[in-house]
Amino acid sequence: MSGRLLAISDLHVSYPENRALVEQIRPTHDDDWLIVAGDVADQFADVMWALTTLAGRFAKVIWAPGNHDLWTPQHDPEQARGVARYELLVDACRAAGIVTPEDPYPLWQNDIAVAPLHVLYDYSFWPKGATSTEEALAIAHKAGIVGTDEVLLHPDPYPGRAEWCRARVAATEERLAALDRPAVLVNHFPLVREPTDVMWYPEFALWCGTTLTADWPTRFDTAVVVYGHLHIPRTTWHAGVRHEEVSVGYPREWKKRSSPPAQLRDVLP
Repeated sequence: MSGRLLAISDLHVSYPENRALVEQIRPTHDDDWLIVAGDVADQFADVMWALTTLAGRFAKVIWAPGNHDLWTPQHDPEQARGVARYELLVDACRAAGIVTPEDPYPLWQNDIAVAPLHVLYDYSFWPKGATSTEEALAIAHKAGIVGTDEVLLHPDPYPGRAEWCRARVAATEERLAALDRPAVLVNHFPLVREPTDVMWYPEFALWCGTTLTADWPTRFDTAVVVYGHLHIPRTTWHAGVRHEEVSVGYPREWKKRSSPPAQLRDVLP
């Protein structure tokens, strides 16, 4: 293969400017693979439009769901919630040949597994001063920071998003432990807490991951971690492992940057 393993996330194609960016995304080689690390859109049809558009251009597209992909807005014709909505997205992706977290992990150049994950968050990234999740949420609410997920991301049939997260962590951990080769770990949310330290509103870290995945990049044979969600595209290293935040973000964010928007990030050749 002469292609590249590329990545992008947080396309948010509900915004016309971002939809136009997706129209322009092209591979550099016929063998290029593309990782899409979540937050494609807020509505079911828009998520599938973007993913199928990209699947028609790249040799393989690998998707990990973001919180926006799992929302159930009132104006969306598709009103499935929680696990049922996720399963509808998985079925639609499979029909289009897109790899999901429920599929066998594909092997990049017959060597490195590309593992899309669906892990969510459990409110364990507490802000400074908190000694419990309840106290952490109270601090965030007092600061006026509340994730929109509290209204639009339903955990059905789980009693809460934290319980859904813990179930996903347990199932995913089992699969990763069975791998016998290096892997690219792809999750919408960061797998470690450190990337959230630079956010303008530290209380929002509650909606950004789980401490249960903190040792995954070192416990498992990890080539690189790919994530999004924070809208802070950059490369960082944690405990010797490279972490790539690959998000596009909202137009109001990327228009301020000097670099062109929606640039595909190299994960591996």
